[in-house]
Amino acid sequence: MSMWGIDTHRIAAAIAAVRPGGDAEWSEAERGRAEGSAAEKGDAEGSGAAWQDAEALDALADPDALAEPDALAEPDALAEPDAPDEPTVLDALFARAIWSVLIEPGDKVAGALIDAVGPVTAARLVIDRVAPQTIADASRGEIEIDRASEGLRRWTERLRASDVMRSLESAARCGARMLVPDDAHWPEPLAGLGHSAPVLLWARGDVELLRRPGVAIVGARAATGYGEHVAMELSAGLSARDVVVVSGGAYGIDGMAHRAVLASGGATIAVLTGGIDRFYPSGHEALLTRVAEHGLLLSEVPCGTPPTKWRFLQRNRLIAALSAATVVVEAGRRSGALNTANHALELGVPVGIVPGPITSAASAGCLAFLRSEPSTCVTSVAEIMQLAFGLDGVLDVPEPVPATAAAEGGDRRDAHHPSATREDPMHVRVLDALRPRRGLDPSEIARAVGESTDRIRAALGVLELEGRATLGADGHWRRTPAARERAAAGGAGARS
Repeated sequence: MSMWGIDTHRIAAAIAAVRPGGDAEWSEAERGRAEGSAAEKGDAEGSGAAWQDAEALDALADPDALAEPDALAEPDALAEPDAPDEPTVLDALFARAIWSVLIEPGDKVAGALIDAVGPVTAARLVIDRVAPQTIADASRGEIEIDRASEGLRRWTERLRASDVMRSLESAARCGARMLVPDDAHWPEPLAGLGHSAPVLLWARGDVELLRRPGVAIVGARAATGYGEHVAMELSAGLSARDVVVVSGGAYGIDGMAHRAVLASGGATIAVLTGGIDRFYPSGHEALLTRVAEHGLLLSEVPCGTPPTKWRFLQRNRLIAALSAATVVVEAGRRSGALNTANHALELGVPVGIVPGPITSAASAGCLAFLRSEPSTCVTSVAEIMQLAFGLDGVLDVPEPVPATAAAEGGDRRDAHHPSATREDPMHVRVLDALRPRRGLDPSEIARAVGESTDRIRAALGVLELEGRATLGADGHWRRTPAARERAAAGGAGARS
């Protein structure tokens, strides 16, 4: 039995299936422990019994589970939360899988805790349901008690073993690979995200592309013919110079950028909003399949996670971080592409803006950003190369990594900025989770949103007063038709 209360062999098999080097990175002792666990399990209960162990971590959602010796390892092992981790490689990988299920992208409280004590100790603190003061103390002052309390409430809503194991097994079925910090292919620029950096990445395709220089080409979904033409010209030109083109796989500018690179035989990365097994938008399934075959798909959320407006905005920070420069080809005043540009500026990544006609609403956001933010007007591939790398020419492609080596902050934008947030992010996330016909209770919404039930109830009360959510006679909440119309109007920019 592992320290997580789940059969070690089951964990080892699930992790090995999604790691580039399988179990080659583990020590002989770890492999022996997993094999011994499998043998004991087979002799005692038969081959199907390992599934029963997944119920152990499910029990962690029940406070009484802590009294069961088989559900968890000895709590005394974490008596000193400030002590440095001494986990096995397998434990550290599984802890990151747990965290990827517990948190929403960009959770700075979780990031601060993991950075302070390591993923294993951080996960054990949540599983053991320690007091908020313990979390605050373990973070060495990085997390205030109120934020620690809120974090514990929202994380424990998702504490289910079945979800963690399902995320690993679903990733293995679709051919995804788990990348974690300190891997040879882990993108170093992600360190610039600080506590909001992803705990892991899911990858499908050529991970060597993460070691090559890239440029983000982004823009609106509702692109004009001018914007699509420029996006294809710039992407093909960058591809000819051995630059990896990074984008989000959406309709409009994103899709044209990916298509142009694939047509020219270049390299492209698509950063997805939902799980890496769910191609979104569905109309780009064929395109994203080609990107997985000839480029790289990336996601930080578990398989099966649906795309939402909140996750679109968080996804944009990864696009910016993976690029030496971010270029906005075409964007309206509320386009999500401007959100990507702002993330780039916060990371110190140069931003290039392609100018458009002053009469075009599709370029209004670009022109406003160019006027109000520290950005550069770009009109050619040569100018983008100068912006990103200080020179124009074909870049050197680094040597592949040997197989053995592979084994929340203030917003500086004003209220009139085209990409400024206009409503409470919590309300946006709750509306994303609500359905017009199928009612949900607050605990279901809390798990979907990644927040505590108390905060969900408060948000639902506000949304009900605004006429955007309604409580049915069955005690379940639904989104009103008016809310759907408003969400559609407000979400167009976020998904660009």
